[in-house]
Amino acid sequence: MPGTHFSLDPAGETCFRINTEGAYEVLPFRTMTGRFAQVLIGVWMAVGGMAQAAEAAHEGLDQAAPVLFRIPLPGGAELPFTNSALMLVLAIAVLAVVVRLATRKMKLIPSGLQNFVEWAVETLYNFVEGLIGPRLTKKYFWYFGTVFLLILVSNYLGLIPGVGSITWHGQPLFRGANADMNVTMFLGFFFAVMWLVWSLKEQGFKHFMLHLFGPQGGLTGVMAVVLLPIFIFVGCIEVLSILIRPIALGARLFGNIYAGESILETMSHISSSPLLSALAVVPFLCLELLVGFIQALVFLMLTAIFLKMQVGDDEESPETGVDSSLPAPDHEPNVGDGNNQQQTAIKP
Repeated sequence: MPGTHFSLDPAGETCFRINTEGAYEVLPFRTMTGRFAQVLIGVWMAVGGMAQAAEAAHEGLDQAAPVLFRIPLPGGAELPFTNSALMLVLAIAVLAVVVRLATRKMKLIPSGLQNFVEWAVETLYNFVEGLIGPRLTKKYFWYFGTVFLLILVSNYLGLIPGVGSITWHGQPLFRGANADMNVTMFLGFFFAVMWLVWSLKEQGFKHFMLHLFGPQGGLTGVMAVVLLPIFIFVGCIEVLSILIRPIALGARLFGNIYAGESILETMSHISSSPLLSALAVVPFLCLELLVGFIQALVFLMLTAIFLKMQVGDDEESPETGVDSSLPAPDHEPNVGDGNNQQQTAIKP
């Protein structure tokens, strides 16, 4: 039947299809794999919509994550373990397994999963380097890369069909990790602590305080003394904004992810028919795929920019004070060569 027969060439780079007129068409192999991926995503969206519709039969999404069990601590205290904490552990496990499988048999010329992981890490590294410069990226990429991947995987795990509908002892077993304010606030305050440690490490206490309260713009003399009260007032405002940053980071991430899951739940109530409810949820699942990536990227960009605003640029080398972005000369001048000296002295 025309239009339905496919075959691969020996190199595996292209495939052949018989079109409606009976002629052969050559299609890139990427086109075939892309279409196959689109079909898989469509099936996943439909299943996810039905799962969200099934979740509507249970109680609505509470702002507080349900406690699954409590871990006893010394002194009679107990540590509650919520379903969002379980999803966070699963996200860490997924990242660990993927990295382990990708690096189990390292090859000089990567392929398969190793190639994908190296491409993802290199792309992320170059992006962070464009934000804060090569020196700071080399030191602190471990944090920015980890927090981005952790938020991204946590967001996507919360969209898997069955999350919210599978129960354990009458409570939902799974819940999106970033739909719990405890998780997002921890991420925000953890960055605040690391930001303070990194700033003091890079600047020292004296320059750290001068950056906040000292005269800006290279002012010296009488003008610096006259404007000093204004700089101190501006520094107090800056300290207030620094204290608000972790709360803003956590609240922004929680609000967007929690709102997305709430919208999915609301749309699952739009009809009494499970099929119609599933179809109504599918467009918002597509939107949440985009929102999950954007929120992880926004958290990464804000944390990186906050660090660069305090520490400064990499443009000036701290050892030599020379602009390191200028290209190095192609060769050193030959001082001992008299002919070169004579040619240099003669101007055209």
